[in-house]
Amino acid sequence: MVIRGRAPLRISFGGGGTDVEPFCVEQGGAIIGSTINKYAYCSIVPREDDQIIVHSLDFDMTVKYNTKENYVYDGRLDLVTAALKAMQIDQGCEVYLQCDAPPGSGLGTSSTVMVALLIAMARWRGVELDGYALADLAYGVERKDLKIDGGYQDQYASTFGGFNFIEFHGRNHVVVNPLRIKKDIIHELQYNLLLCYTGNIHVSANIIKDQVKNYEKKDAFDAMCEVKALAYAMKDELLRGNLHSFGKLLDYGWQSKKRMSSKITNPQIDELYEEALKAGALGGKLLGAGGGGYLLMYCPYNVKHKVAARMEQVGGQLADWNFELRGAQAWMADENRWDYGEVRVKNANGEYTFRF
Repeated sequence: MVIRGRAPLRISFGGGGTDVEPFCVEQGGAIIGSTINKYAYCSIVPREDDQIIVHSLDFDMTVKYNTKENYVYDGRLDLVTAALKAMQIDQGCEVYLQCDAPPGSGLGTSSTVMVALLIAMARWRGVELDGYALADLAYGVERKDLKIDGGYQDQYASTFGGFNFIEFHGRNHVVVNPLRIKKDIIHELQYNLLLCYTGNIHVSANIIKDQVKNYEKKDAFDAMCEVKALAYAMKDELLRGNLHSFGKLLDYGWQSKKRMSSKITNPQIDELYEEALKAGALGGKLLGAGGGGYLLMYCPYNVKHKVAARMEQVGGQLADWNFELRGAQAWMADENRWDYGEVRVKNANGEYTFRF
């Protein structure tokens, strides 16, 4: 039997950075975003011995543990090490990890991998975790146990899935508000958005450290307050279906966010963004902490093709994607059904045998 976990990656429309301490503790934060149909996957195959063998299919890396030894963080797949400790895994197994986007893409990859790991391990152990318990655990393992700098949003967005307005009321007090958006509005929004890979990855922890360092500077603090206010405005416009206004608010948010840290953008990203606006886009933003990864642009339907062509001309890589309304999931797969054999079919035209 194989246990699988799958968690969706996310895009954030507004409020990014307000989920990071100390701002979210002292001022309260707010994020609006959605998950998309790109995922992190975890597969667990139980073993009969004490060996735990972890395979990262993306990095072509294998790490081995023994359940009778203490887990040590050594820089090699520490996310897995921390998840094994948190879930108190004491039985041998093989773990396979895969993600549809690289680290530093701005889609919340590391946190999403953690959610996929934990939900698969919980299913294997028969541990019941509701959405908040799973997201809380994923946050604690990544931010507290591993001491990786970052905010709260990624773990909760991936766990719950769909369109959410997430509020942060002080330390460890997160409220996820699912947004009831009409299907026509969702379809139109997706049609008017472009997701473009800038070709660069970033180390979000470094950018977040710089943002936190700037917290007491008036301009950066004012920018964070504006970004938070914009998240509320974007929620209202999205629920009403005022999508062109929503697209313009993306631009307001991007201009404000760049004031939080000088590391958030760079000349290549600025060129991509400006060329998209010249071609007719109403607004957009870099996803994640900044510095690289995916650029999201809102384009009216009659200029979307022009914006897409221009972004490719200046080095952008357009991605095929859609919204995903489901959150993290786990299931069991019976590997015995994978055995080769034969299938026989008998109908009025005769009897057929297919061997494989």
